[in-house]
Amino acid sequence: MDLHLARGGHVNCLGKGRKQRITPLTKPMAAALRTWLTERAGVPDAPLFPTRTGQPLSRDAIAQRLATHVAKAAHACPSLGKKTVTPHTLRHTAAMRLLHAGVDTAVIALWLGHENVDTTNIYIHADLALKERAIDRTTPAHVRAGRYRPPDPLLAFLEGL
Repeated sequence: MDLHLARGGHVNCLGKGRKQRITPLTKPMAAALRTWLTERAGVPDAPLFPTRTGQPLSRDAIAQRLATHVAKAAHACPSLGKKTVTPHTLRHTAAMRLLHAGVDTAVIALWLGHENVDTTNIYIHADLALKERAIDRTTPAHVRAGRYRPPDPLLAFLEGL
């Protein structure tokens, strides 16, 4: 794994299927990682998140830590306790956030390591808000964008049918 915290911060690592993954870091995340690196005062070649013995965390260990924190968070947000949150869930969440931010699906596909952009298009189909924004962009200039709200007389007429 290579960690780059300068401008254009990102993590470069091998993911599932030994695919090269380059994941961009937000400025706050890069700042948090800089602080973490200073606090741990580790050797440059040491794992970023080591176990007690100094070895890299395994996938199972990461999933276990996530499950522990999700369980704690569920006390403040009970609906979280009914959800299955895995590292892969976080990956999908990141993809949806990028999509909401207007990042092109081809770029998201590169970041996620998808071999085909069609794999990334599932995120577009999964998000009604994104579809609604796309429809709003096609609204004629003289019409106010947004969801149609039928007048009360029309609703009364339809209910009477």
